[in-house]
Amino acid sequence: MIAAIAAMLPLFNAGAQVNLPSGSTSTQRSDLMIALQFQHIKLWFAGKLSNWDLANYELRQIQENLQKATPTSSESVRSSQTTEQLQALDHAIQQRDATAFAKAYSDLTNGCNACHRASGFGSITIQVPANSPFSDQLFVDQIAEGRALARGTCGLCHVISDSSRETPAFRFPAPSFSEIASRPSFSANDLRQLLTSNHRRVGPNQAMLKPKLVEYQIDAIVAFFETLQADRAR
Repeated sequence: MIAAIAAMLPLFNAGAQVNLPSGSTSTQRSDLMIALQFQHIKLWFAGKLSNWDLANYELRQIQENLQKATPTSSESVRSSQTTEQLQALDHAIQQRDATAFAKAYSDLTNGCNACHRASGFGSITIQVPANSPFSDQLFVDQIAEGRALARGTCGLCHVISDSSRETPAFRFPAPSFSEIASRPSFSANDLRQLLTSNHRRVGPNQAMLKPKLVEYQIDAIVAFFETLQADRAR
């Protein structure tokens, strides 16, 4: 089953949408429901791991595709109930409330199954995902983790986020992350190399120490740094 899903992943990625014109076939609708199922899975893992930006994105995809999957007025009652469930999910995501998210997600899942049964497809039952088939996607909020790691590891000397008005504990003349990100000569690869190399005694006062970071932590800090570069470029 996982192999079959994996084979279909290129067709239904995080932004997959299937357009259903008037007179669409049952095959087209089936394809749309598969896309919705993938988005349903991604929504769960995004919310479970508090990646609220991704959860918000997947919810929008589900909302758009559900509208395409409900073409007849006879389904208006079920559509109204689904709208309420989606609104509850939206509220939980905007509030970053993990407990409310889990309940709203369960309610939406039950609502999907109720719709299947009412439409004569009771044999199709979905559930809260136990495992993710998307082994190539990291569902944690890597940017948020990178920001927190940079603050804890580098924040003694560097200002990590200009908007937070941070004051480093040590008063070395260390540039802020924003300033470093603005340097055309300094790339994300340079930062990665710096964090993985033995860069003890780097800087004007030769006071920069080597942080004790493992690979996934370095990846997170680099990802955060790349968002700073992108913000500066816009």
